[in-house]
Amino acid sequence: MKCLLVFVVALVAAVAATPQTSPDETAVRNIVQEEITAWNSGDAAVYSRHFAADGTFTNIRGEFFARRQSFIEKHDNLFKGPFHGSTLKQDIVSLKFVRPDVAVVEVLTSVTGIQKLFPGTNTDDKGRLRTRLLQVLVKDGGEWKITAYHNTDVKSGVPVPDPQ
Repeated sequence: MKCLLVFVVALVAAVAATPQTSPDETAVRNIVQEEITAWNSGDAAVYSRHFAADGTFTNIRGEFFARRQSFIEKHDNLFKGPFHGSTLKQDIVSLKFVRPDVAVVEVLTSVTGIQKLFPGTNTDDKGRLRTRLLQVLVKDGGEWKITAYHNTDVKSGVPVPDPQ
C-alpha cells in the first residue's frame, strides 16, 4: 500500500511538472505550421492570412514594406517566380509572450527547390537557403495577427542546426 501511495504521489508530481501548452501558444504554433503548408502549395493569399492589415516586413534582401497587400503581392511574385515550387521547413527556435496579447516567435527556416537566388544570398552545402525569421504577433479581438515580420538570410559559414 505504501508503495502504491509513493507511486501515485510521484505520478501526480510528474504530471504537474510537465509544461502545459496554452491555447495561445498552440495558436501561434499553428500559424507557423499554416505558413509552411501555404508556402509549399505556393498560395500567397493563404500564406498572408495572418498578416495584419497594417503589418510591416523586411525581406532577406533588406527591403522594407508595409501593409498586408504588399506582403501578399511580394509573396505571390516569389511563388510565381524565383521560389516557384520551392519547399519550406520552419523550426521554432524561440517563442516568448512579452505580454498576454503579444508574442515574439523566431524560426529557423530552410528553403529548397529555389529557381533563382537573389544577389547576395547563397545556399548551404545541401542546397538550402537558410534564414532566421522573426515575427511579432498581436492578439486582437481573439485573433493572432503578424504585425512585424523580419527575415534575414544566414550567411555562409554560420553554423545552424538541420531542420527537424
